[in-house]
Amino acid sequence: MKLLKLVPDHTNIHFLKWRVPFYLGSLLLIAASWGLVMTRGLNLGVDFVGGQMVRVTFERSAEAPVGVLRDEVTKLGYGEPILQRFGKPNEVSIRMKLPAGADKDPSLSDKMARTITAAVKANHADARIDGVDSVSGKVSKELGWSAFYALGLAAIFVAAYIWVRFEWQFGVGALLSLVHDVSLTLGMFALTQLEFDLNIVAALLTLIGYSLNDTIVVYDRIRENLKKYRKMPIPELLDLSVNETLARTIVTSLSMLITLVALLLLGPAVIFGFTAAITLGIFIGTYSSIYMAAPILIWLKVSSKSFVPGEADSPAKA
Repeated sequence: MKLLKLVPDHTNIHFLKWRVPFYLGSLLLIAASWGLVMTRGLNLGVDFVGGQMVRVTFERSAEAPVGVLRDEVTKLGYGEPILQRFGKPNEVSIRMKLPAGADKDPSLSDKMARTITAAVKANHADARIDGVDSVSGKVSKELGWSAFYALGLAAIFVAAYIWVRFEWQFGVGALLSLVHDVSLTLGMFALTQLEFDLNIVAALLTLIGYSLNDTIVVYDRIRENLKKYRKMPIPELLDLSVNETLARTIVTSLSMLITLVALLLLGPAVIFGFTAAITLGIFIGTYSSIYMAAPILIWLKVSSKSFVPGEADSPAKA
């Protein structure tokens, strides 16, 4: 019985043939993504703008009536709540953004919490309020800056690692790929206005790890081929390296996409943004490994001498 091969042997797709238009298109997408972030902004969640979280247990119910609760709290006029089950099925948290003016008048936030708890108790006799937690605007801003510092440091350390393991040109290529991946993901959240919270930051860090892994696999094969085919033109060598790792890339991406699509269609709403970010990241991470990380090596003048000294550079024989 023959094994199924998603990529036939001796596949030779000329990816680098269209490197210039693809590269220009990617740079335009990066610019457009940041333009959306600057103009439309991100729909920041409670983690970044502050808010209240009310924890409720329905003592005589097997499950918390999440849908009914969402409608009841929305009608109170404080905006759409974020409801999430935690612990047992009959336990739920209600998260709300800070009301307008709460930064100057903290009593508005307390009033919102009292109004929500009173409404829940009035509509559900078995509801037990387990606690009310507050996140101030100052703390949420600190969380926001810490999150973006984490993303920036992760990208910088990744580039430094690849620089040490390969050459500086590879570090630049990896860093540009990560900037591309994170920028397009942020652009998607600015365009769709999906809520951006700490779960999405975790998704972006996951995306950085996945994209880095795929890029390193391609770079490692490029390094091997630079030592093996020292006279091959660089564009042809890059095409060869990408084609040789294509089967691994497709199998890995498809395996993850099967799970992610199932979560998108059947998973709970609370992780929809997280799943959407990683799903998009699989596509753009694979794309950037081919059309961002590889072509830049041509323009940065990578050659076989980057790893193997030429005859002129070798020590003279006695």
